[in-house]
Amino acid sequence: MPTRVSVAAAARLHLGFLDMNGALGRKFGGLGLSIDAPATRLTLEHAETTSVFGPDAERAAALLERAAAAHAPGRRYRLVMEEAIPPHSGLGSGTQLALAVAAALRRLEDLPQDVEADAALLQRGARSGLGAGLFSRGGLVVDGGRGAATRTPPVVSRLPFPPDWRILLVSDPTAVGLHGAEERKAFAELPAFSETDAGRLCRLVLMQALPAASEADFAGFGAAITEIQAIVGDYFAPAQGGRRFTSAAVERLLAGLAEAGATGVGQTSWGPTGFAFAPSEAEAQRLAARARDMSAAHGLTIAVVAGLDKGAKIDAVYARIA
Repeated sequence: MPTRVSVAAAARLHLGFLDMNGALGRKFGGLGLSIDAPATRLTLEHAETTSVFGPDAERAAALLERAAAAHAPGRRYRLVMEEAIPPHSGLGSGTQLALAVAAALRRLEDLPQDVEADAALLQRGARSGLGAGLFSRGGLVVDGGRGAATRTPPVVSRLPFPPDWRILLVSDPTAVGLHGAEERKAFAELPAFSETDAGRLCRLVLMQALPAASEADFAGFGAAITEIQAIVGDYFAPAQGGRRFTSAAVERLLAGLAEAGATGVGQTSWGPTGFAFAPSEAEAQRLAARARDMSAAHGLTIAVVAGLDKGAKIDAVYARIA
């Protein structure tokens, strides 16, 4: 068996739910994309006593305890968090951390990987199967929502993301997206979602966003994402201070970038991270420079990232036998 295992799990964008009505027996569903930064990176090895170090260590320790109790009771570990996706930023930090911890433990104990089972065990994917699907495979993914007997919402489509396209991330470090009890309360208090809007979202994904990505039709993809985000953002606005975005500063900046030519503008999950798409690195850097000029007084963070067409990287180190 390995003596040490390292896992790197990429952040993801949640580009929108598909059906929050649920009249057909399945609810939520979603469109998501793996991106090449930020990432969660960790290393796990056996130890005499369990210890956890590094960023997001408290959350990682709780996940390790639960995974170990299920998969390797009585074993002890040293877990080092080398890097963590910022928590509650809309980038999938909790799911990627949970699955990375579980994958490392399984590999260290020479157990078969089972991402969907670990997502259920660690209470990830209550509404979305995107995190598990993207952890496994990366790319541009659609999950089919949650039905009455669903363990982890299934991935029903996976496409490579055009390699030349880029994503501009805009985040407000002073804001935090809804999570935990507040998130559950928000979902419980939102009004019924119309079947008309659910149908429109599904049509936008199936008949515009996915074919456009397949054919590298940037204008078509960007238009689909913009409309998806408008519909979803309007629905969630009552839980976000009446706005489509958690952060008013991010909303203002992205509105300005849309006027400057950005497309595919929206917010990932509950934010506070927003995004816009660009057809090339050069155009993304142009928009980033414009964004930095516009955001100087607001303290927003700006980054250019690419789509990632592979799942989490799991590396094992073995002891040499004399």
